[in-house]
Amino acid sequence: MLVFSAVFFGIIALLIIYVIVTYNGLVSLKHNTAKAWSNIDVLLKQRHDELPKLVEVCKQYMQFEQTTLEKVIQARAGIASAQEHGDIKALGAAETQLRQGLSGLFAVAEAYPELKANQSFQQLQQRITALENDIAFRREFYNESANQNNIRIEQFPDLIIARLSNFQAFDLLEFSETETQDVDVESLFNA
Repeated sequence: MLVFSAVFFGIIALLIIYVIVTYNGLVSLKHNTAKAWSNIDVLLKQRHDELPKLVEVCKQYMQFEQTTLEKVIQARAGIASAQEHGDIKALGAAETQLRQGLSGLFAVAEAYPELKANQSFQQLQQRITALENDIAFRREFYNESANQNNIRIEQFPDLIIARLSNFQAFDLLEFSETETQDVDVESLFNA
């Protein structure tokens, strides 16, 4: 009888330890994913603050390229709206629109030697390019964190604890095939 009680309480203790470790692991994944999203948010805010400066410098030289500048401005507004609403799918679309707009802006800038030589333009272009690279890295990190969270809350037996504790899956930041295609720089020069 004593052996049976010891085995019974040992199994209960192991089960409690398993639940605690699993729950803490799920909490850690949830917070790492939220942190990854916050890191993207910070970089988007920095880029959001830099874009008006770039557009203003370009306006001084590119009086006839208003549509190119307007695309960048509209994409910037779309990103701000998606961030405000926490809409990851809309953010992906707006990000792609902005990336294409910036590629177009930098390509069109090639036709303006004074603009290309402008130190402010060069610094802003380098800063925005660096931010774009950082954002791409953070997107990848966010998607990895979200994917780890989503896998863990669907695996048995962790899914039991996840469902009892109401852990939710995170949306991945995805882009459609058309959004990930290379920008046709030649068409930008002919536009």
